[in-house]
Amino acid sequence: MIVTETAYSLDPASLLDSLAGTDNLLIIQDLDGVCMDLVRDPLTRTLDPAYLQAAHALHGHFQVLTNGEHLGSRGVNGLVERAIGSAQRCREQGLYLPGLAAGGVQVQDRHGRISHPGVSTEELAFLAAAPAWLNESLKQLLQQAPYQLADRDIERLLASSVLDNPVSPTLNLNAFHHHWSDRPALYARLQADGAGLLQALLEGAAAQGLAQSFFVHYAPNLGRDTDGRERLRPAQGSAAGTYPLGEAFNVRQAPASLDALLQLAVERFDPRHMPRLVGVGDTLTSAPASADDGGTHWLRGGSDRGFLTLVQALGEAFGQDNRVLYVDSSQGEVQRPGVDATYLRDHPLAPWPALDGITDARDPLRLNTLFADGPRQYVAFFGDLARARQSR
Repeated sequence: MIVTETAYSLDPASLLDSLAGTDNLLIIQDLDGVCMDLVRDPLTRTLDPAYLQAAHALHGHFQVLTNGEHLGSRGVNGLVERAIGSAQRCREQGLYLPGLAAGGVQVQDRHGRISHPGVSTEELAFLAAAPAWLNESLKQLLQQAPYQLADRDIERLLASSVLDNPVSPTLNLNAFHHHWSDRPALYARLQADGAGLLQALLEGAAAQGLAQSFFVHYAPNLGRDTDGRERLRPAQGSAAGTYPLGEAFNVRQAPASLDALLQLAVERFDPRHMPRLVGVGDTLTSAPASADDGGTHWLRGGSDRGFLTLVQALGEAFGQDNRVLYVDSSQGEVQRPGVDATYLRDHPLAPWPALDGITDARDPLRLNTLFADGPRQYVAFFGDLARARQSR
């Protein structure tokens, strides 16, 4: 029998008991803003060693899914090694975080063995050259009107803005948002210009015969347009060795739409081995927009929306009590909507003002448990869950 909730829960105690007693469990978890605070500069992130030990204890029942990367100067593996104190110990004891990174094209096991299935050497070479091109292009842009920044400011800001991730080079404009805190229009202009640079990068890829190789992911975003491109949000458990999708399956073969992904899972996954899934994320957006008929419709996006929605849909399709957990990361250094826990407790059946900017009354994605106190609350819950499962 599947238990459903009619209101959002701020108390994870009953959830912990339920998950501790679930044999076939798989937790799929985002990283930034979930198990560590959101920060403007990824180089300042830290991981709690206790969290890493809990992840190790949950081996076989825990995977990460992130748009960041395992490798590189800003990769999560470096955070793991600093928290533990030894890369050798991380490899030998299996303390790295297993799962998918770079949006799904970088795969790692808990011993730090990494592969990029489906990615060609030509694509990797193009991506390796992208950060230098973005750095020089953005530097030239910032020297011109309307920005006209001093060279010393440009170098400082670029150091934390052009991220040399091996397979997901990134423009992180948070430092500029802080730099121009009193000039929001200028920051909004840079958002648009930055999107133009990324589009130019795609056109350069097409000129090299790589037109179908890459796409641009915006965070935050407002969902996808009719052509499938993301809308920029302006400033304001089977046994090892089993491959139900085929041993060579990779992100290139994955359907783009939720319905097609769900259909593929229903066709290929044996319900007897389907684990109970728990999706954990912190990045969701919901914003009203005027419709052509004069009414209002909602633009819903966020980096975690896709996989959280799939977790919910898989639960419905396979008759599993899957859960979607939301971690409020608004207390970090990156501005985003937060959960009004006081209002939510007082209005459990009409919570929408407490979740403004995150979800809405007509949102098909339902968040079962909210960690209103942010990553620290979630990390404590995660550790309690690992200990509870070990003591069974």
